[in-house]
Amino acid sequence: MTFTDKLRAASAQHNSLLCVGLDPEPARFPVGWKGDASKIFDFCAAIVDATVDIAQSFKPQIAYFAAHRAEDQLEKLMAHMRRVAPQVPVILDAKRGDIGSTAEQYAKEAFERYQADCVTLSPFMGFDSVLPYLKYEGKGAYLLCRTSNPGGDDLQSQRLASVDGQPLLYEHIARLAQGPWNVNGQLGLVVGATYPAEIARVREIAPTVPLLIPGVGAQGGDAKATVRAGLTAQGLISVNSSRAILYASSGADFADAARAEAIRTRELLNASRA
Repeated sequence: MTFTDKLRAASAQHNSLLCVGLDPEPARFPVGWKGDASKIFDFCAAIVDATVDIAQSFKPQIAYFAAHRAEDQLEKLMAHMRRVAPQVPVILDAKRGDIGSTAEQYAKEAFERYQADCVTLSPFMGFDSVLPYLKYEGKGAYLLCRTSNPGGDDLQSQRLASVDGQPLLYEHIARLAQGPWNVNGQLGLVVGATYPAEIARVREIAPTVPLLIPGVGAQGGDAKATVRAGLTAQGLISVNSSRAILYASSGADFADAARAEAIRTRELLNASRA
C-alpha cells in the first residue's frame, strides 16, 4: 500500500482524523520517570499502545529524540509501531530540506533507517531537495506550506512576481504540490490549524493532496473550523495533537488519560465533519 492508501484505510478503520504526535519531553514525564531520558521509548510506547485503535496516524518528532541522544529509542519505537499498529501510518516529523547527496542521505535515514511511511520536508531549496524522497516507492512527504507559528508570515505570506498574478508564497507551494512536483502522487502539505482561512485557500488550490494540520490542542487551533476548511470527499486531513494527549496526566494513569483525551479529540473532530 502507498502512504495515502494506508492513511485513508486507517482513517476509515478507526473512524478518525486524529494524528497523535509523539514529542517526548522527559521533564514532563509522569512521576517515577520524570527527567529520565532513558524512559523515552517506554513513555511513547505506552501512548501508542493506549491509542492504537484511535489514531489515524502517529507522528514522532525527531528532535525530541535526538536532543537526548535517543535515536536508538526512536528506532525501537518505530519497530514497536510497525509490530502493534501495522495499519497505522507513521509520519517522521523531521522537516528536512537539503539538496543532492545530502538529501539522499536524509531520505535514507527516514525510509530505510527508521522505516517511516512519510516524512515532513521544507521545500524552500526547490524541487531537487524533494525529489530524493519521491524515489522511494509508495512513501509520502508533507511539504511545509502555511505553518501554525506567527512567524510564518515573515515568508509564507509574501507575494511573488508571477505570470499567474501575485500569489502568496504558500499558495505557490500548494500549486506545486498539487501539480508538477507531485510526481509519485504521494505529496501532502502542512497547514496550521491556527489559520483556518488559509486551510480553506490551500484546499481550494490543492483539492486532492492530504493535509497535515498541527495546532489543535495545546496551540489552541479551532477543531471545527479546521475540519470544515480542510476535509473534502477527495482531500483527506490528519489533525495533529501532541502535548494535550501526551501530558493529559502526570500520574501513573498517564496512558489511560492519554487514551481518554485522544478519544475526546477524535470525537470532537468527527462532530465537526460537514
